[in-house]
Amino acid sequence: MPEPRAESIPGTGQDIPVSSIENSGTTLPTVSAPSTGRDRREWLLTHRDQLRRLVLRHGAVRLSGGTLTDPVDLAETAALLGGGALEYTERSTPRSRVEGTVYTSTEYPADQRIPQHNESSYSSRWPDHLFFLAAVPSRTGGQTPVADSRSVLAELPRDLVDRFAEHGVRYTRAYHDGVGLSWQEAFQTEDRTAVEEYCRTNAISWEWDGDLLRTHQVRPALADHPVTGETVWFNQAHLFHVGSLPAETAETLLSFFPEEDLPRNAYLGDGSPIGADDLATIHAAFERTSVGPVWETGDMLMVDNILASHGRAPYEGDRKIMVTMTAADWDDWPRP
Repeated sequence: MPEPRAESIPGTGQDIPVSSIENSGTTLPTVSAPSTGRDRREWLLTHRDQLRRLVLRHGAVRLSGGTLTDPVDLAETAALLGGGALEYTERSTPRSRVEGTVYTSTEYPADQRIPQHNESSYSSRWPDHLFFLAAVPSRTGGQTPVADSRSVLAELPRDLVDRFAEHGVRYTRAYHDGVGLSWQEAFQTEDRTAVEEYCRTNAISWEWDGDLLRTHQVRPALADHPVTGETVWFNQAHLFHVGSLPAETAETLLSFFPEEDLPRNAYLGDGSPIGADDLATIHAAFERTSVGPVWETGDMLMVDNILASHGRAPYEGDRKIMVTMTAADWDDWPRP
């Protein structure tokens, strides 16, 4: 990583030492912060507007130099920089609660990659910011790469963007016991009435077939950032689509379930299929724009969930990355 340099923060006339790594339109700055206790809290409060401007400029910022491993420290830092803590609702991946609103990162086989995605962009409710903390970095791999959502959009062909912008994305789910998430885990309730009320409130269509729940919802493929006003690529079409799974896994699922009963799948909003060429193009755009430094113990990553996507590299060895999600009071944020 380059040596730290003093980076001018827009609108402040102040500098802060920053190291950065870059890749095709994505820049991830790293700032060294005090490790724990009162010094850290005072430093964060003093530099909060500078750090927020860095996030608005780049989509994410890494805080290094600390020895944080405590979920309480993670929650406190997230509250200071991001805002109010959120529960993980309408789940699409398995996580475990560590403490309060701090969770494990997605629990997924270590030898598989988690593609880039904007958290909960399939939902009408998504977090504004994500805060990741490396309590136990893996022996090899296991990075949490990010990609600037503005750069991803710029990398995509205009005809593809126009089709997705016109139709949006239709996300379909079927909740099975033992394959993917059950509806009880996804909605964090045993009450069918509560599930139906959530669906009704959040524009999700649903149907029951015995204990099997099927849902579908159409969401926009693009989003505008509430502070910068920039339009970004913001969806999980490629992540939900069965064609993005390893070929053997996709074949196995399709041998057990008809397409409408796949645990997850995605279409254009009008119900037309998303072709293999489009999927490959989207994955390639993320790949070209992703950066992911190796985790060190105590590193913290703050991600603007609209301006940047995130993923996970395969890894070996023990790994414990904690995450908490926040909702921003955007009126309190500095203008870029």
